[in-house]
Amino acid sequence: MAANTTKLAAVADAENPAVVCGDVDHFESSFDMAGRANWLRAAVLGANDGLVSTASLMLGVSAVKPDARAMVVSGFAGLLAGACSMAIGEYVSVCSQRDVEIAQLDRDGKRGGDEEKGLPSPAQAAAASALAFSVGALVPLLAAGFIVGYNLRVAVVVAVATLALAAFGCVGAVLGRAPVARSCARVVVGGLAAMAITFGFMRLFRASGV
Repeated sequence: MAANTTKLAAVADAENPAVVCGDVDHFESSFDMAGRANWLRAAVLGANDGLVSTASLMLGVSAVKPDARAMVVSGFAGLLAGACSMAIGEYVSVCSQRDVEIAQLDRDGKRGGDEEKGLPSPAQAAAASALAFSVGALVPLLAAGFIVGYNLRVAVVVAVATLALAAFGCVGAVLGRAPVARSCARVVVGGLAAMAITFGFMRLFRASGV
């Protein structure tokens, strides 16, 4: 009888394994890593936005006025405007999300607990978004800031932007566990298309004398 009881207990343990401390630690570690990967992926996307929008703006202005100062000043203005826009948008978005989650905590009677402490910070999200955008926008600005010749300056901005886009696409693919080659190609083609369209349309203003 005792032997049968022991066998039944062993079967029950096999079918319903207990969660040991090591498993819990591994789960929490995996969860933390996933959260960090999401933050890093968002930062890469923000930097990509800053790079594409600023480079496109600089090329668009240079298509009308081939002046180094105008190109750099427009890029710097784009950096400031884009960083502020990203920060405000992210702050408003996270505030709205936080309000919804706090309202849910109120309904569940969990206000003031650990759940509320784990809610995202609007200020932190805004700062991270602005910083990521600024880092990407600095790439074409630094590439154009020290080159006098117009044709060389445009070529360097496009080349540096392409390399940076490829790097951002690679990092985003690794963090998102997506195919690296396809992700890089998609990011590079999209960025080059944005720059080419902006440059091409603004070139029409120069040709028409506007």
